[in-house]
Amino acid sequence: MTDRPIFLQEASLRRLPNTISVPDYNRARLAPAIVHLGVGGFHRAHQAVYVDDLCRQRVRDWGIVGAGLMPADGAMREALAAQDYLYTLLEKSANAASVRVIGSLMDFVHASGDPQPLIRRLAEPTTRIVSLTITEGGYCVDPDSGGLNLAEPTVRHDLEHPQMPRGVYGILATALSRRRSAGRPPFTVMSCDNLQGNGDLIRRLLMEFAGQCDEALAQWLEREGAFPNSMVDRITPVTGDADRAFLTEQFHIQDRWPVVAEPFRQWVLEDRFSAGRPDWARVGVLLTDDVAPYETMKLRLLNAGHSALAYAGALAGLQRVDEVMADGLFHDYLRDLMDLEVTPLLPPVPGVDLDDYKATLRTRFANPAVGDRLSRLCQAGSAKLPVFVLPSIVEQRQRGGPHDRLLLVLACWCRYLTGRDEAGRELPIDDPLAAELAARAGQARQDPAAFFQLPAVFPAPLREDAALHRRFGELLHGLYERGVRSLLADLGGAV
Repeated sequence: MTDRPIFLQEASLRRLPNTISVPDYNRARLAPAIVHLGVGGFHRAHQAVYVDDLCRQRVRDWGIVGAGLMPADGAMREALAAQDYLYTLLEKSANAASVRVIGSLMDFVHASGDPQPLIRRLAEPTTRIVSLTITEGGYCVDPDSGGLNLAEPTVRHDLEHPQMPRGVYGILATALSRRRSAGRPPFTVMSCDNLQGNGDLIRRLLMEFAGQCDEALAQWLEREGAFPNSMVDRITPVTGDADRAFLTEQFHIQDRWPVVAEPFRQWVLEDRFSAGRPDWARVGVLLTDDVAPYETMKLRLLNAGHSALAYAGALAGLQRVDEVMADGLFHDYLRDLMDLEVTPLLPPVPGVDLDDYKATLRTRFANPAVGDRLSRLCQAGSAKLPVFVLPSIVEQRQRGGPHDRLLLVLACWCRYLTGRDEAGRELPIDDPLAAELAARAGQARQDPAAFFQLPAVFPAPLREDAALHRRFGELLHGLYERGVRSLLADLGGAV
C-alpha cells in the first residue's frame, strides 16, 4: 500500500485498506426512493447508515437523494459530488476507532436559488419517502398556537410566490400538488428532528400551509398522506480538520467531509407510510404504533441533559462534554436533574429500564474520543430549550414538584447570552434570536421577568409566573456573584 492518501471515490474503493468497510453492492442499481432534506452530519451518521445496512443485504429499492435548501448547503453538495456521494463514517469509542464508507447517498440536489429541480425530483413516481432533518427552528412553529407561523419570512414568501418557493412547506406543497394532478400517491413525509410528535407536527403545519394555497390539496393529504413520528439518537459532533487528518494518518483515506459519531445509535419509528417503506426492522430499527414514550424519554433526558451540561460547563470555561462529565459537581448535577426532576414526569417506556438508560447516557456523554464541543450544543437555544427543558418546568410547576435544576439551565443560558464566561472569555452566540435574547439577558440581572417576555420562546404559563421569575432571579444572581460551581454545590446538598 502506498503512503499517499487515497482520495475517496467509487473507482478507488478497491484500493482502500482492508480495515475499512466499503459498500459491497452496485450503487448504480439503487432506486432513488428517499429524498432527504437537510443533509448534515446527523443524517449521514444515522438514517443513511441504516439504509446502507439494508443495501449491504442486497436491498436495492431505497437509495437516498440528498437535498439542501440553504445557500451554505452548496459546500456539502460540492464536497460529496467530487466523491461520487461517498463519505466515511468514523466511529469513536473510548478505546477504539473504526471507519466505514457509506454508499446509500446517490445524488444531491441544491435547491437554493432554483427549487425546480428538487420539485421535479419530489414529484417523480420513484420518490416514496421524503425525510427531514431541518433543525427544530426550521419548522416555523408559533409557540402560543402551536400552528404555523404565517408571518415567518420564508413561509410568507412561499404563500405569495407558490411557483418559486424557498422553504420546506412551499416546496413540499408544490411537489405534492403535482403528484396529485398526475394521479400519483403522496410520498410519506418523515421527520427525523428532535421534536415532540415530530410527524404529527409536520403533518399539522404542512396541511395548514396547503390549506392556505389549495384546500383540495389539504383534504387529499388528510385522506392519503402519512407522517410517521420518530425518535432518533446518535451523538454526532461537528467534523473538524483533526478528524480529516486522523483519517489520512491512520487509514490513508482522503475525504473532504467525513462524519464522526459515537458507536451507539437508535431509531424508533412509527409504522405509518403511504407508499411503502424499507424493512428497517432487519437492521435494528424499532417499529411501533406509539413513539411518544421513547421520544419523551430521549428529549427530556438526553437532549435536556446536553443543554444543562453545555451552558453550565461553558460558563465555567470548559470546552467539551467529556470534560464537563469528568468534574464531579457537573456529573452529580446531571444525575440529580435526571433522577429527581425529569424521571418522575416520564411515562412508562416499553422495553426500557430508565435507570439503565440514564447510566448509559452518562457513559456516552463521558466518551473522550467523541469530544463533542459545548459550543455546538449551545447553538440555537431559542429553538431547543422550548422542546427539551421548558415542558418539564411547566409540568413540575403544575405538580408542585422540584425544578431548581431545570430552572438553572435557563439561568445558565441567560448568563451565557451575555457573551462572556466567568473568566471574561468570549462565548460564541449562534441563535436566530441572538440580538433580542442578548438584550433581554442584559435586562434580566435587574428585572428577571424581562427574560421570559419573549413569546417566540416561552409559553404563556412561564411568561406569567411571577414566583418562577423570582426564583430564576435568585439563581441568576448566584451565577453572577458566586459562579456556577458554587450553585451546583448548593443544589447537590439540597437532594
